[in-house]
Amino acid sequence: MTDQPPGTEGEPEVPDGDTRKRDLAGVTFERLDASRRRRQQEQEADEFQYHTGTVRPSSAPDAIEFVDVHKSFGRNHVLRGLNMAIPEGQISMILGPSGTGKSVCIKHIVGLLYPDEGDVIVHGRSVPSLPDAELFDMRKKFGVLFQDGALFGSMNLYDNVAFPLRQHTEKGEEEIAEIVNGRLGEVGLGNANEKMPNELSGGMRKRAGFARALVLEPDIVLFDEPDSGLDPVRTALLCELIKEVHAENGGCYVVITHDIMSARRVAEHISVLWKGRIVESGPAQELFASENPFVRQFLSGESAGPLGME
Repeated sequence: MTDQPPGTEGEPEVPDGDTRKRDLAGVTFERLDASRRRRQQEQEADEFQYHTGTVRPSSAPDAIEFVDVHKSFGRNHVLRGLNMAIPEGQISMILGPSGTGKSVCIKHIVGLLYPDEGDVIVHGRSVPSLPDAELFDMRKKFGVLFQDGALFGSMNLYDNVAFPLRQHTEKGEEEIAEIVNGRLGEVGLGNANEKMPNELSGGMRKRAGFARALVLEPDIVLFDEPDSGLDPVRTALLCELIKEVHAENGGCYVVITHDIMSARRVAEHISVLWKGRIVESGPAQELFASENPFVRQFLSGESAGPLGME
């Protein structure tokens, strides 16, 4: 046994000064950490006070699902626990202010970006979990219309639209010609085969990009701000074209935009995205009747409301 000074048996050990300082420091850090967490929770509760996350039921099954998706670029946290479902067989719109993560969603859907946390599911399959070969094969079910059409500047219009067919199929040139001419005629460019991209107006480039997005008969067509840079008349005409082509071909159409008039013209389902999360989503007519202050302000284009210039 260890010798103890007389009269100390059974008495609690009294920590020395250094030990007491360490204990007090630990308690202080715990309190500071708890206080910091409380402040963060309070700030987040205030920041997302309009994000009810209300999901109004759709009559169609989900084609695309985002499950608690987080995505950051350096210190910029773009998607912050995004939960969103896109229904099958409808024209859906993801609406929201500029810089809120709409285009980042498209890149996750096609597997150009992977989430830091969470999952993206397309037709029941987890996109981030797919091996490269299966992901490449899945991408064939997508058609994508980029903001300016993204045509190859060195190819004429016909060769631009034929490119996916030559790249991804074994079809002969006669069959390719039939498909390409059919799609170009569908978007009103049947007499523009030989034109180069720099000879086309902005609206014509959009329509050409649309034709190219359709040649592989995709199950899902993604539009990244198709109305960007177009005047109101051509925007209206493009919206009508999207409706007509969808009525003819079906499938899941997803339109990324912040243009409210486009949403009123074509949207069957709307998801309102702000600060990396869904504020509300559901059938378009129900969203336009929403009482949520942010949804009401954004869909009516009013200056007064939660959304400011920041």
